Amino acid sequence: MAKIPAYAAQSAKSPLMAWTIDRRDPGPNDVVLDILYCGVCHSDIHQVRDEWGGAMFPMVPGHEIVGRVSHVGKSVTQFAPGALGAVGCFVDSCMECEQCKVHHENFCEKGVAYTYTSTEMDRKTPTFGGYSKQIVVKEHFVLKVPANLEISSAAPLLCAGITTYSPLRQWNVKKGDKVAVVGLGGLGHMGVKLAASMGADVTVLSTSRAKEADARKFGAKGFEVTKDPAVFQKLRGRYSFILDTVSAPHDYNAYLELLKPYGTMVIVGAPPEASSVEAFALIGANRQLAGSNIGGIKETQEVLDYCAAHKIAPEVEIIPIQKINEAYERMIRNDVRYRFVIDMASLS
Repeated sequence: MAKIPAYAAQSAKSPLMAWTIDRRDPGPNDVVLDILYCGVCHSDIHQVRDEWGGAMFPMVPGHEIVGRVSHVGKSVTQFAPGALGAVGCFVDSCMECEQCKVHHENFCEKGVAYTYTSTEMDRKTPTFGGYSKQIVVKEHFVLKVPANLEISSAAPLLCAGITTYSPLRQWNVKKGDKVAVVGLGGLGHMGVKLAASMGADVTVLSTSRAKEADARKFGAKGFEVTKDPAVFQKLRGRYSFILDTVSAPHDYNAYLELLKPYGTMVIVGAPPEASSVEAFALIGANRQLAGSNIGGIKETQEVLDYCAAHKIAPEVEIIPIQKINEAYERMIRNDVRYRFVIDMASLS
């Protein structure tokens, strides 16, 4: 075991503070990453404050990790010391079930090992995330970072990137499709950039006009303020696909009415309360309401490569680890454009 500096929450009521974790010794199939940058996801806040239930403390959050390889096991073939590597939302799976065999490790039938507030596959050893100086991960679950990606802004692609890329690919968003993105936050701004890069005609649906200039810079052709009820009547039946990125409570039925017949709305935001959906909002025009998780390792590598090829990067604000609690409060106030990334050099 190695003693590694980290930042942890000791309970749902406590702030994140300096702490020391034990990282397991690397085995023959493991890669050791010295963490350079770690993105800050809104789910970090939900987990630290146990808003989804089942949180495990002490907790070291962080699942948008980019680092430099400092050691590889004797059986590792894809990485060498000095290379860049990345780790996303999970660090292990059974590798044997039907889902793992088709590259959907995130849906492992035996239960995926998440990067933090989880356990390794032994169901005993707790996992600790990227708000730390180092992580040890099996080679299969380490992603390659393309050389032309800026490594600090690459970190959010490990969650915000794959979370928005996966549904756009699954529902085959393509050139000419009329697409709406609900919300322009950490997820939403990536949804706009990615959908626009695929040739879609993108409109942002927001509660405020404050981000309209940003939305258009990211590739949106339209911007509508949803606080005006007349907007929903004006846009009724306009879109073939809606990507809903909002984690605050809102009326799904109103947005479903904006879909064309046979259109699909995909939920990637996670409101803390149950939402009511009226049957006729779906039946009336053969609409679909779906959810989308992250993606498997193959698809996560795909989004890194896609963003490198299309010169797409998240908009980030770099912070030292000592400002993480302040960053959480700013995220709750929607005071970030559009993703915090921790420079782990600030952790001694």
